[in-house]
Amino acid sequence: MKINNTHINKALELPAFAYVQKAADALEVEAYVIGGFVRDTFLGRETGSDIDIVAVGSGIDLARKVAELLPGKNQIQVFKNYGTAMIKFGDTQLEFVGARKESYTSDSRNPVVENGSLEDDQNRRDFTINALALCLNATQFGKLLDPFDGVSDLEKGILRTPLDPDITYSDDPLRMLRAIRFANQLDFEIEQESFDSIIKNNKRVDILSKERIVEELNKILACTKPSTGFLLLEKTGLLARILPELIALKGIDEVEGQRHKDNFYHTLEVVDNISEYANNVWLRWAALLHDIGKAPTKKFDKKVGWTFHAHEFVGAKMVYKLFKRMRMPLNEKMKYVQKLVYMSSRPIVIAQDDVTDSAVRRLIFDAGDLLDDLLLLCKADITTKNPKRFARYHQNFEVVKNKVEEVETRDHIRNFQPPVSGEEIMRIFALKPCRQVGEIKEAIKEAILEGEIPNEYEAAHAFMLTKAQAMGISPA
Repeated sequence: MKINNTHINKALELPAFAYVQKAADALEVEAYVIGGFVRDTFLGRETGSDIDIVAVGSGIDLARKVAELLPGKNQIQVFKNYGTAMIKFGDTQLEFVGARKESYTSDSRNPVVENGSLEDDQNRRDFTINALALCLNATQFGKLLDPFDGVSDLEKGILRTPLDPDITYSDDPLRMLRAIRFANQLDFEIEQESFDSIIKNNKRVDILSKERIVEELNKILACTKPSTGFLLLEKTGLLARILPELIALKGIDEVEGQRHKDNFYHTLEVVDNISEYANNVWLRWAALLHDIGKAPTKKFDKKVGWTFHAHEFVGAKMVYKLFKRMRMPLNEKMKYVQKLVYMSSRPIVIAQDDVTDSAVRRLIFDAGDLLDDLLLLCKADITTKNPKRFARYHQNFEVVKNKVEEVETRDHIRNFQPPVSGEEIMRIFALKPCRQVGEIKEAIKEAILEGEIPNEYEAAHAFMLTKAQAMGISPA
């Protein structure tokens, strides 16, 4: 990749930088824009709204001076414990910090921080491409400080640490996950020495908070091709320490000449496929976890070969345990992933037989609002390399999809409530809340789903009277 400096010149025209320049010169401190903004500008990528400003001095004092100079009311947030401050200016968020040097202990990624020079600050950066700094002072405005030849690494597409990678990764093991995430996002290669160091230091990931790990996993899942990141996580040994449920899917067993597919690599294909259809990170989580129940349910039967009976049910239970262990939200997001994992094979099972209206109605009813995402997951799950099977499976999927649209248009089953409510049943038969009311209501629902009666009030009312009579219940 050839770096184009015109991107930098244009980026430096950002109005906020003029105010930082005035404030820095007034305080007689050096100020630099550093990190992701500079990197992405050189690459011609979207820079985002967060911009890191380093002051060789007090970052908080510089932020306060900038806030004074900016037009209008600009909210400034000061974090004295961290020596940082943040200003929101239009769509831009400026984050200020004083140049610093750091030292670490073996049991924490939280450093002991001291004031330092710009060189100290660049030394503590995770990668050379994130250590690029552009001066914002008037006398040297736009001057690039690149002590580790980060521009060359940008051009070569290489991720390299400024210092010894063993020190960089051991000090802050989150950088190992960031290396993999950047390699995935930017389509870069991790330098071999750095890659070997991640393998050597992968146990250090155990000191990270689960929340920070999940944050990086979410960013990897948000990539265009998440499998790149997960393969790197697997090769470096990080995945085994973070998500052993996925590693358990690896490998192909053979008994009496019968083999099963490698469900780990199949899973990564499904994640890549779903990423072509949707940006929803929780749908991508569902794709990542849809087969985790296959490892504990795998068995060999001489008559039918390899089986994974009830793997969807087991997998759905594993989703809850995984979310809890990783301190992920145990709310509707978890339930969403859990339900998709539980139902992940339903459309495929329907496609294998004659696609009946009743089976489709039950699918629509059970899936509810998740139906469209479930169908996307089903489509993404077709990964066979056999052209004839691939064509047949896709054809079967289209049959199911078309049948779903036809039945839903006609019967309005999605999120449906029986046309006759429990309150009406109690009123008509002078009943209090009891088992019989539930039985009648359930019978109406089953009759509609089975196609015995249409999803209409008159038909449901007539069916209710017949059902009640059979139960020995008469209208009041």
